[in-house]
Amino acid sequence: MLNRNGAIAKNKKRVFIGLLSVSILLILGMIFAGILIYYNRFGNLYRFILLTIIALLSIFILIVSIGLAGVVMTLWHVKTFYGLEGLMNTSLNLLFPFALVLGKALHIPKDIIKSSYIEVNNKLLQSRSYNISPEKILILAPHCLQRWDCPYKVTADVSNCRHCGRCDIDQLWRVSKDYGVNLAVVTGGTLARKMVVDYKPEAIIAIACERDLTEGILDTNPLPVMGVLNIRPEGPCKNTKVDLARVTEAIEFFLYGKEL
Repeated sequence: MLNRNGAIAKNKKRVFIGLLSVSILLILGMIFAGILIYYNRFGNLYRFILLTIIALLSIFILIVSIGLAGVVMTLWHVKTFYGLEGLMNTSLNLLFPFALVLGKALHIPKDIIKSSYIEVNNKLLQSRSYNISPEKILILAPHCLQRWDCPYKVTADVSNCRHCGRCDIDQLWRVSKDYGVNLAVVTGGTLARKMVVDYKPEAIIAIACERDLTEGILDTNPLPVMGVLNIRPEGPCKNTKVDLARVTEAIEFFLYGKEL
């Protein structure tokens, strides 16, 4: 029997894939409407402009449809379809704004759509094989994991942590040392991008909320980013926590190719 976490993950993926599919159908509808308009009595110049738009939309649909088909097949078979990785990433990036707009029209909360996107991204990564050196793996953690009243700020240097055990920074630091991977605590996207430039990782394990994770995955594409949603017992941006088991599993996946 499928466990609860597996069922939730499966449903999360369906939200994003469903919105992408509907987005393609809507664009196809626009093309069909354009063709109908084209055969009405327009001047040659207007017909040429309309035909150009229809041709460009058709090419766009062809590209993203092939990419989306590759995504669905990959998620279904949980294996990589070589040669389609770039097209799949392009399709997800191009259709993501459409999914957000469509979700808003259907009154689907943004966080649900973004969480679904993160789940799809993670599953696509898991279909591939990695064997990355520890020093080429970077854990990016948000500063809100640290207790808000802690005087020893770790965003400048993680070694400032006094290992009191009041927050998850201590255990994250220990995990990073045990595996020999890099750890950086950041205050937002600008500092996160700087850490990526400084460390030049081949893979990233990012801990954040839905919004920051989604933006980070899109910004660093095609660099592989395994997203781990933070836990917010006191609400967003204050004394958050992280599932350390998931972080450890992600490290071992990039190191040894172990299945998550």
